[in-house]
Amino acid sequence: MSRVAAYLVRCVAILAGYVAASLGASAFLNLVFLGAAFDTQDMPVASASMSFSIPFVALFVAYFAFIPAAAAILLAELLGRRDWLFYALGGGVVAAVFLGLVRYAGDADFAVSGVNPTLAVIGAGMVGGISYWLVAGRRAGSWRDGLPEA
Repeated sequence: MSRVAAYLVRCVAILAGYVAASLGASAFLNLVFLGAAFDTQDMPVASASMSFSIPFVALFVAYFAFIPAAAAILLAELLGRRDWLFYALGGGVVAAVFLGLVRYAGDADFAVSGVNPTLAVIGAGMVGGISYWLVAGRRAGSWRDGLPEA
């Protein structure tokens, strides 16, 4: 496979992994926050609302986490890291960077305050990192495999 084709295939895999990470983090946030709001007898209502809100919240997750996640993905690709723990911790760091940026953005209504919401967002980042690893992280740095050295 040519170098250009290897780069193109890897970029598609990274994009699919980022979509999976956004959906995974969104599903975690929905399960944590909507799961706490509904009783066990209201589960049909909760599952119907989650089928709409998970992709909708994933758009916001993907938007707000893009820059720190791009840095983490670039680091993982350059280092060729393929272990799940790196991606789980990287997702937690991406979530912590997001929380830090939100805190100092100047909009007090948007800031996440409190221990439980902060831990939920960091947990969502970790779930997103593991979701990314499942789709694209296990082959990180594969664009270098089998290519002649320059």
